[in-house]
Amino acid sequence: MSEPRLRASAEVSEKQLVALLRAHAIALPSIDDPHFADHFERFADARVVLIGEASHGTSEFYRARAAITRRLIERHGFNIVAAEADWPDAAQIDRHVRQRQPATWVEDSFKRFPAWMWRNREVADFTRWLRRHNDALPAERRVEFRGLDVYSLGASIREVLSYLDQVDPAAASAARRRYGCLSPWHEEPAGYGHNVMLGQPSCEQAVTEQLSALLAQRLEYMGRDDGDFFDAERNARVVMAAEHYYRAMYRGSTESWNLRDRHMFDTLRALLEHRGADARAVVWAHNSHIGNAAATSMGWGGEFNIGELCRTAFGREAVLIGMATDRGEVAAADNWDEPMQLKQVRPSRPDSWEQLFLQAGHPASLTEWRGDNHRELRQALARPRLERAIGVIYRPQTERQSHYFQAILAEQFDALLWLEQTAAVTPIGPRRIDETTVPDTYPFGE
Repeated sequence: MSEPRLRASAEVSEKQLVALLRAHAIALPSIDDPHFADHFERFADARVVLIGEASHGTSEFYRARAAITRRLIERHGFNIVAAEADWPDAAQIDRHVRQRQPATWVEDSFKRFPAWMWRNREVADFTRWLRRHNDALPAERRVEFRGLDVYSLGASIREVLSYLDQVDPAAASAARRRYGCLSPWHEEPAGYGHNVMLGQPSCEQAVTEQLSALLAQRLEYMGRDDGDFFDAERNARVVMAAEHYYRAMYRGSTESWNLRDRHMFDTLRALLEHRGADARAVVWAHNSHIGNAAATSMGWGGEFNIGELCRTAFGREAVLIGMATDRGEVAAADNWDEPMQLKQVRPSRPDSWEQLFLQAGHPASLTEWRGDNHRELRQALARPRLERAIGVIYRPQTERQSHYFQAILAEQFDALLWLEQTAAVTPIGPRRIDETTVPDTYPFGE
């Protein structure tokens, strides 16, 4: 698919664009300042606020996102935090913050590469705050912390079986027979996809039958404990999506990416429906997931993401906020399954969006371009330009090829949080990676 034509009504020079960014930017205080989140209240009328990050290993991105989320929860009734994390791991945080178990998630979850992405001091600080916030609320009003991702094949199978062992042992036996098709691949699901590609029969029918069997008993199981059934159902859906994902990934990265983001969107929608009419969610994920993919080279190549799906489904009730930085330090690895390192982030390229925000001169700022009063800025931003994305891998020596892509900022996000210089997250808990678990997004993805 060819790159779309420029949509700006009139060309503006780079100097004029920098002046527009400087005029429209709202200078922000330190993230730790109680007033940091004040200007983000303008987004509080949304049903879903998606907050991105330009890397999976930058402390300021996590801390800023937490500060904004706290404000939306405390003053505006947001009651779901949905993260780019696996459902079973996030469920351990959820049970802790909603007073259902002690804070054991640091030791018991997020054990696989990249452990630092969620098992870090910044996330732990937020979960401590969220548990204290929930202390004063009745159980039905407590804020949830949920995972949207698709990689927990083995863990989700174990969760489904554990649930059925408690409520319906006969159904648990049938589930073990169905899931037995995948038992050789719990710890090596990529190998399952490879073998199916070579002609081995797939397990698609078995996992689909298991989800159908679970749903057929929905009314009976929900009568015992709706919360536990909902958790089991979502895990069964993860198993089905993961089975599909690991078959699809060898047919091409576009198909597997789209399957993953479709699953994340479907999970978000299910969370909103399950919570009820007053449900409002904050989504934590990488910019590449929460920005509108249709406005980037990802979309021009056939990929969509949760941000694009939310924009289509919720319209102006979904707000997409990106983040960016010029330079600093990041926690990242050289390759999949290799140790985390503290790496220096190179200053942004002169032909990037980041460079324009740097020239605008604010060390920290919020720039919004929704609404008629931002029309001139929005038109000026309606052109392709390079944008940087660092996931759990950072390769500065090939940064242009590995970490930059084209984006039309005006349509990718509704606003951007700029933090000129940033530092790495601080990992906590066990440093040793559990080698029996599956690398995040292995072997494809952000």
